[in-house]
Amino acid sequence: MNQFKQMFIAQLKLTFREKQSWFWGIFFPVILMVIFMSIFSGRSDTDFSASVTIVDENPNPTSTMLLEQIKHIPVFEFENEDPVSRGKAEQLVRDQEVDAAIILPESIDASALQLVVNKEDEQGVTAQALSGMLNQFVQQANLSAAGITPTYELQIEAISSGNTELQYTDFLLTGMIALSIAQGGMFGMVGLVEMGRKGLIKRLRMTPANMNYFGLSDMIMRVLFSVVQILLLSLIGVFIFGANLFINLPSLLIVFLLGTLSFTAMGYFISSFSNTTEAYMGVANISNFLMMFLSGVFFPIETMPEWLQPISNVLPLTYFVEGLRESMVYETSILSTDLWIGIGIMVLWGVCTFVLGSLLYKRKSIVAVR
Repeated sequence: MNQFKQMFIAQLKLTFREKQSWFWGIFFPVILMVIFMSIFSGRSDTDFSASVTIVDENPNPTSTMLLEQIKHIPVFEFENEDPVSRGKAEQLVRDQEVDAAIILPESIDASALQLVVNKEDEQGVTAQALSGMLNQFVQQANLSAAGITPTYELQIEAISSGNTELQYTDFLLTGMIALSIAQGGMFGMVGLVEMGRKGLIKRLRMTPANMNYFGLSDMIMRVLFSVVQILLLSLIGVFIFGANLFINLPSLLIVFLLGTLSFTAMGYFISSFSNTTEAYMGVANISNFLMMFLSGVFFPIETMPEWLQPISNVLPLTYFVEGLRESMVYETSILSTDLWIGIGIMVLWGVCTFVLGSLLYKRKSIVAVR
């Protein structure tokens, strides 16, 4: 126990000295989370609004009737109380002072209602929403003109597998926790590279020290480091940004422990073939940024292009993110089959990278002896 204690203290000191691990494991996720949550927190579907201007160069009974109805659409914010000329309206759209211009029919017989948007924002959320709203408006106007009373209507209701108070901040918080723990594991093994370069690991093997204790103390240190990460980010998310957590503790413990060990194994694998700190950080950075944007940390995988989704479905961080969301937001039971499938894929990554890393370290040791 005394040997284990001394090795654990040594690992603790090494961890505090690893500035890269602290930055990528804690400060970087905190910075990202604060930025994203500051942008998206407090927004909801009912907050949507769009600034528009109206063009009615030749007022007529048709345009007057449409104008009165458009003014009653609650999400429209009118830049000018009175209609403006088409030239001025197009300039306002071009300068992005308004989201769109609505051009009313120029005669009583005209049937076209035009929507003018900025080309740069044509595929944006606001432009698409305006197009959908006006398309529905035109359909209703057509029914009214034909004297037809609508028989059917669409009612939309959203339900969740978790608590009904779920919002984007809950989604982002769990993604950032998963990302920070993954980064802590992947970047946390940089100390092994430096120890190997200086010959410290080789010297340690020549002492009576039990190398199993060395590995065990390192694993426990990584788990404690991850506990700091999950507590810190959860406190910031809940008390500063009002995120909601509905935790299933058994599921969370399983996902947390296996995820931490799996990403630590990946860091161990990267250290096994990296001869310098710079090489280690280069490989870890590439892996980190690939998974950061393709694993559903910031946005659901379903919103990504279809050709990217198969890549996301093989990345270990995808399943760690999903596992933490299931256990911290949706209160998914530990008996859930889907939860264990994700855990299995994540653990498979960890086992494979640990075995490969061990083989590479063993090969290095044999070569060094020769």
